[in-house]
Amino acid sequence: MPKFIFVTGGVLSGIGKGVTTASIAKLLQFRGYKVDLVKIDPYLNVDPGTLNPVEHGEPFVTDELYEFSPAPSFTYRTAEVDQDFGTYERFVGRPIHPRNNITSGQIYLSVILQERLGKFLGSTVQIIPHITNEIKRRIREVAKAQKLDVILVEVGGTAGDIEGAPFLEAIRQFRLEVPRQDTLLVHVTLVPYLPAVDEMKTKPTQHSVKELLSVGLQPDLIVARSKRQLTDSARQKIALYSNISKEAVISNPDLEEIYELPLRFYEQGLDAYILQRLELVAGPPKAMEKWREIVERFTKTKDSIRIAMAGKYLRMGDTYISICEALRHAGAQEGVSVEIDMVDTEEMEQNPSILKGLKKYHGVLSTPGFGSRGTEGMIETAWKCIEEDIPYLGICFGSQMLFSAFCRYELGLKGANSTEINPDTPHPVVDLLPEQRQVTEKGASMRLGGHTILVKPKTLLFAAYKKKKIRERFRHRYHLMPEYVEKACEKGLVLSATDEEERIINAIEVKGKHWIVGVQCHPEFTSRPDAPNPLYLAFIQAILKQKRLK
Repeated sequence: MPKFIFVTGGVLSGIGKGVTTASIAKLLQFRGYKVDLVKIDPYLNVDPGTLNPVEHGEPFVTDELYEFSPAPSFTYRTAEVDQDFGTYERFVGRPIHPRNNITSGQIYLSVILQERLGKFLGSTVQIIPHITNEIKRRIREVAKAQKLDVILVEVGGTAGDIEGAPFLEAIRQFRLEVPRQDTLLVHVTLVPYLPAVDEMKTKPTQHSVKELLSVGLQPDLIVARSKRQLTDSARQKIALYSNISKEAVISNPDLEEIYELPLRFYEQGLDAYILQRLELVAGPPKAMEKWREIVERFTKTKDSIRIAMAGKYLRMGDTYISICEALRHAGAQEGVSVEIDMVDTEEMEQNPSILKGLKKYHGVLSTPGFGSRGTEGMIETAWKCIEEDIPYLGICFGSQMLFSAFCRYELGLKGANSTEINPDTPHPVVDLLPEQRQVTEKGASMRLGGHTILVKPKTLLFAAYKKKKIRERFRHRYHLMPEYVEKACEKGLVLSATDEEERIINAIEVKGKHWIVGVQCHPEFTSRPDAPNPLYLAFIQAILKQKRLK
């Protein structure tokens, strides 16, 4: 069995447990260890696929599908996981399996179905031991799936949350069932800085640790989030009240660049402490200098560009986090910083000056989404970019709005639209995939995961990937209707990619323009800081080329 590192959080959510977990994983990779990451989410949704992205952030899509059958009559499949998986993949540089996302919904569903089948016949089914046993089984399932050295398990929420209690109890039991040197508990907490007294306050951390101790969990290591580097006196006080050594208190200050965090942790000896505590051999930190060079790409850019991100889920910064990171990856590769402005297409419908203002941007990205709200603004955005020759990239729903705009204004099909937006449209240029027409259940029922794409030669897409066959990830029910695409190709549209059966249209372009591309896939999910996704890189390069021409 591998070693297990459990990561919990305290004081409040959103303090960076995901980045902390990914940074620890990266440090262990530097040391030559094979790692994997698990995310536990205490909400009762089975997966984040039906959650509003404004409420919970983007649902990340994995390449593989996970199918589990808690009962012979029920099989659940998913490739939709928590957004932290995007952080994990960007740091460790490899795909992570959706089995590694564990939610309360999955756990309770599994146990209840088993109870109905009589698996626990004669037993009163309870949180302990049935729910906690299922949690431990799922964690061990990850360990059995591949040969690993270390598994990091991040627990969502904060210590003290009612819904998270069974998971903390399961971790307590898990740590009792294996040798002491095989598990380690990292607690991420907040240390606020009060400018009025020029002091860091450790009391919230003390209370958070006390909360953990009350459920039988003693942290081995504290990662303290703060605006500034932790002072020596604050570290000493945290160590004293947390029953750990001062060396086990690690500072995690606000950073200009998140990819720098593993380097900051290394400087404080975090990986050395973990290796010693888990009784692992401390090999040399290979590839760390290469990572340092990657970080410098982001911090030492020579120029900047402005991109408008046109969409409707703008009230939460994490809604389009993978897209923002993919743009930053590509920008850093080209030596430029990318300034992203969120443009609300719903507001655009009421205020046309927002549409006119698109001319001040170097490029426009039209975002994924669902539903009718703000879609007229997205359609007008696409047409404005065609008219003004502004480099444009439409992602999934954004590509559908691009096609609707082209059909309306180039083909003269008044009211052309997606049936998702207007079921009674006279020109259903975007409609349900045939296999989606009988689907009634909304959870994990879209076309999901990684699929092969056939790229047409002599297209912008082929120029980006330089391959006739690629693989990207998908999450959609609707697609561009082939009969309308065929008509549009007579008026300057380019069909640049399909699925392997040449049934589903995966990408379109506008002929004669500098760079107008729409894709049905989500290439942002495969972008990495050291390997930008080719399409996002081509988008940035097109912007820079047009900027130089101006």
